[in-house]
Amino acid sequence: MIWYFVFFLVSGFCGILYELIWLRLSMAQFGVTTPLVSIVLSMFMAGLGIGSWAAGALVRRYEDRSQFPPLRLYAVSELLIGISALVVPTQLLWGHRLLEHMSGQVGISSGAYYLVAGAWLALTLTPWCACMGATIPLAMYAIRRDQRTASQKSFSFLYVANLVGAVAGALIPLLFIETYGFRGTLHIGTVLNFSVALGAVILSLGATQSVTAPSASAEQANGIIPVTQKGILILLFLSGLTTMGMEVVWIRLYTPRVGPMVYSFALILASYLFATFAGSRIYRFWSHWNAIESRLAWISISLLGLLPLLMTDLRVAWKLPTPLCVFFGIMPVSCVIGFLTPMLVDRWSLGDPGRAGRAYAVNVLGCILGPLVAGFILLPVVGERYSLLIFIAPYLVMPAFPVGANLTRPLLRVAAYAMIAASMVILFWTNDFETIFPRRIVLRDSSATVIATGFGPLAQKQLLVNGIPMTSLTLITKVMAHLTLASHQNQPQNTLVICFGMGTTFRSSLSWGVDTTVVDLIPSVPKLFPYFHADAPEVLASPLAHIVTDDGRRFLERTSKTFDSIIVDPPPPVPAAGSSLLYSEEFYALVKQHLRTGGIFQQWIPEGDRATESAVAQALRNSFPYIRTFRYTGNPGIHYLASMQPIPVRTPAELASRLPARAVADFVEWGPYNTAEQQFQVLIPDVVSIDALVQRSPGTPPLRDDRPINEYFALRARGGDYKPESF
Repeated sequence: MIWYFVFFLVSGFCGILYELIWLRLSMAQFGVTTPLVSIVLSMFMAGLGIGSWAAGALVRRYEDRSQFPPLRLYAVSELLIGISALVVPTQLLWGHRLLEHMSGQVGISSGAYYLVAGAWLALTLTPWCACMGATIPLAMYAIRRDQRTASQKSFSFLYVANLVGAVAGALIPLLFIETYGFRGTLHIGTVLNFSVALGAVILSLGATQSVTAPSASAEQANGIIPVTQKGILILLFLSGLTTMGMEVVWIRLYTPRVGPMVYSFALILASYLFATFAGSRIYRFWSHWNAIESRLAWISISLLGLLPLLMTDLRVAWKLPTPLCVFFGIMPVSCVIGFLTPMLVDRWSLGDPGRAGRAYAVNVLGCILGPLVAGFILLPVVGERYSLLIFIAPYLVMPAFPVGANLTRPLLRVAAYAMIAASMVILFWTNDFETIFPRRIVLRDSSATVIATGFGPLAQKQLLVNGIPMTSLTLITKVMAHLTLASHQNQPQNTLVICFGMGTTFRSSLSWGVDTTVVDLIPSVPKLFPYFHADAPEVLASPLAHIVTDDGRRFLERTSKTFDSIIVDPPPPVPAAGSSLLYSEEFYALVKQHLRTGGIFQQWIPEGDRATESAVAQALRNSFPYIRTFRYTGNPGIHYLASMQPIPVRTPAELASRLPARAVADFVEWGPYNTAEQQFQVLIPDVVSIDALVQRSPGTPPLRDDRPINEYFALRARGGDYKPESF
């Protein structure tokens, strides 16, 4: 059996590796939007469920008639999974080109875009993921037919091995991506899958096959009462719904503490997977006694499921290191569900691949619906706290359900009601993150929890998205507009601003009297515009003002409009997950397609380590022949102005003379100086050349979609090379 363990360890590693990278490649091709991410994850999980159910059904129908070695069937599935790593990136690129062609030829609405993208993602991902889902029933079939390895608990054995690989797959590929990029990392996965396929073929040569493999009836399970047996599929669906739904809530809850980096999400995912593995191992040990689980195991989910509220309450959380807050919040409930899920499948299947496939597919169905319910219904409507309450609600009433051993002993009954009481204490005693701000407006949608806070002096006002500070009322955001528009050869006619923030750059652009479109991914962000600017109603009433809720890159893919200015202020911090899609060569190529002759592209980078500075500078230099840089004395950050034509070199006085009267009033509104010329004088032009920035890390490749240098920095940090610079 050790070989089966190794096979599924490697397979679990590759499965998580593919899921992470395919999601990211899909975002690059189709947009960083919540619906798109949900579609990708749903298609991935749907493929697993379909493959598990279909393989189980085929095995159940043909196992007595087939003479083909089962291990070789399993080897074929692993071979196909390895091929998928080579094929899927090309398929996603074809889908991108299809949508680009449709948008250019006939135009396409947002709803139609998601319909076509979803259909393409289904055709691309579902067949390959079905191969992944088929591996467990096929391996169980091989175990049943091999006289040396027959086991009625083969599902939980393979499940444990798969989880060990998945834990590694949540962490190790991040190092591969930093070194080899997304495609190089996929090639590593291909080699591993091919190795598993070859190993399975070799192992099949020595397998001793039984002549028949009668299907065990689930009703033959010792000690399983009928009512429990009938509810197993319901409980499997419920456990999948609960875990995956709560995982979406966990990310929203923990982001203020762990940050928005890929390593932060990896910490949450690895904690969940490791705890699930630990629970599965406990079940494997416990199952030797063929005991019936106490109903307390199910009821405990009602208490443990609310621990993240305790571990993110600032009165508790700031006293513990971040990893411990994550572990103590996520691991207990994940461990319990990791115990219960393989137990239910083993109990339902008794080693029968057909029944195991059906049971696992039901669990996966819950996994599909959980994130959709959490992201699109619960979080926007009731927020993180009551979303968790709704997910644990079924377990609060478990004392009345015939699940597991009855609570006949008084001590067990007291323990059950004590757990429920403790869960209510956590629910009503703990505080949410936003309560640290005495004055605030909190809006929630499917993308984020958005907080507007502060009053009095300008510097005290803040915008936070999922607890991460985005911006304040600062001169920098005004400079983005006024410096760009004043640097044109002729009077600009229109501007595109990507990322709304507090709306300052959008407002400053409109002060020039030019048609201004602003795009932001999060619907709630523009709704807070009046909180930060008293004249917001007047600004929004202008026929020149246009607000679009969309991913900025996807908007450029879909629009046929061109602009005199495109201004981008990617959301901080610079290493934030997904931020590289607004710094890459592919994005700059898209920007050039939408710049008019003489158009200027502006990008602000607040800071970065040497490798990030070099990678971004190379991407810009490879994309634009004319680039100027502006920085502030004593402050980090740099404004890039890039164009396909020469950018006029103007003195502060010359720049100021080009501002209309309303633009001057806007520019000096917050000081620190009283004239536009003095405001421009705080900028130092071309103090650092683009070539000098490239030379800060000459061995670093340019930033591309496949090599997101800014996001993946663990190896640089370990080597002491990750030191953010101040330009």
